[in-house]
Amino acid sequence: MMTRRTLFGGAIAGLGAFVATRFASTPTAHAAGTFEVEHTDAEWRKLLTPEQYDVLRQEGTEAPFTSPLNHEKRKGIFACAGCDLPLFDSDTKFDSGTGWPSFWLPMKGAVNEISDSSFGMTRTAVECHRCGGHLGHVFDDGPKPTGLRYCMNGVALTFKPAAA
Repeated sequence: MMTRRTLFGGAIAGLGAFVATRFASTPTAHAAGTFEVEHTDAEWRKLLTPEQYDVLRQEGTEAPFTSPLNHEKRKGIFACAGCDLPLFDSDTKFDSGTGWPSFWLPMKGAVNEISDSSFGMTRTAVECHRCGGHLGHVFDDGPKPTGLRYCMNGVALTFKPAAA
């Protein structure tokens, strides 16, 4: 017999399963010698924080609205936390309201875009061109002039303020 309690419990369990799979990761394997900067898994674990490792090397996703870079408004460059490659100029950053740092254009040659069909949907994953670190995804709902939203994990980035 269906009661409000069992219906509510099922809804909570379904929501939990959705959240667990939505933010789960499915690492992509790259062939050795693919990137300019490469390290063994053990070396990456030593170089990165656990959160950076999860996102950059295991294609995890940080929780929305947790990155201090969401509020970064200074002029400067956002670089890869894995290899320090400059990725985004602060002039292309905008508040997307999604909870992750968002940009409408990467620096020339800084990122690779790869088809990602995880979780039963097709998206475009964004990785660092130099080390292959997973940064986030790009969507076609951004502002002009490109109409793109590079939705990046803040832990995958570092910020370097412009010289005063």
